[in-house]
Amino acid sequence: MESNFFDRVYEVAALIPYGRVTSYGAIARFVGAANSARMVGYAMNASVNRPDIAAHRVVNRNGLLSGKHHFGGSTVMEDLLKSEGIKITNNQVQDFENVFWDPNLELNREDFVK
Repeated sequence: MESNFFDRVYEVAALIPYGRVTSYGAIARFVGAANSARMVGYAMNASVNRPDIAAHRVVNRNGLLSGKHHFGGSTVMEDLLKSEGIKITNNQVQDFENVFWDPNLELNREDFVK
């Protein structure tokens, strides 16, 4: 059965480990739509009623909390990340290289429905 784009994004986003972040672009590349980072953002915005999706762990390619306004409060996304031990300064993940989780390196594409 073929899944739609948002479902594939959610399948990956649900696997982002606690205390780690990934980027819209990394998820887009993993699901085979490298130029669709913005669509991954739309999927994260639409996941508001999905407690299995940790959308707060998805940031832009520079570690900026670009989706923070979708969390119902100006500091909710930051607070969630900080509660997982991620350091944030001026809406940007600190030590980004070390907390970045790349599904392209960590997951096997063949385990996912296309």
